[in-house]
Amino acid sequence: MATLDLRDSGDAALVVAIGRWSEEALAEVYRRHGGAVYGLARRVLGDESRAEEVTQEVFVRLWQQPERFDADRGTLRSYLLAAAHGRAVDVVRSETSRRRREEQEAKATATAPYDLEHEVWDLALAEQVKAALNELDPDERQAIELAYFGGHTYRQVAAMLGQPEGTVKSRIRVGLRRLQASLAHVSIAGAEQ
Repeated sequence: MATLDLRDSGDAALVVAIGRWSEEALAEVYRRHGGAVYGLARRVLGDESRAEEVTQEVFVRLWQQPERFDADRGTLRSYLLAAAHGRAVDVVRSETSRRRREEQEAKATATAPYDLEHEVWDLALAEQVKAALNELDPDERQAIELAYFGGHTYRQVAAMLGQPEGTVKSRIRVGLRRLQASLAHVSIAGAEQ
């Protein structure tokens, strides 16, 4: 008998019943509008399982927040379709963003074919830089290592060494000049050949 009453009830009355946790009212709303909601989601997404998920989300949201429906602003069907469309578009955007991110990550992590000549050159250059660093004054070397290889700011290096920031900047500047002079004979252009 209650089912007949629900079938005769208007959408607004069904939403009120849903607000009182009536599962039968939700089932009746789904019976009336579920196909349209699913059809719209399927058209936007082009995928049955994702359309089913969106449909479920729309009706779960109606169950959890029936007060969001305002009969003065439109029909329940238009409310549900707008919710389905919005959620489906969000899914499409999310999927597009995810694909774009994955493509960018793939490009960033893609490596060039193994090149023994460049590998040997890089190792030799690294050894020369290491040797030039070891020729520096220990205070200059430590400041440069913290700033450039440790990724710290001048202020952080100064705090780590317990020295004034100006002193640290000077040591780094002088040390970099010495490194440049030490490495002047190394042809960086050779690495690009």
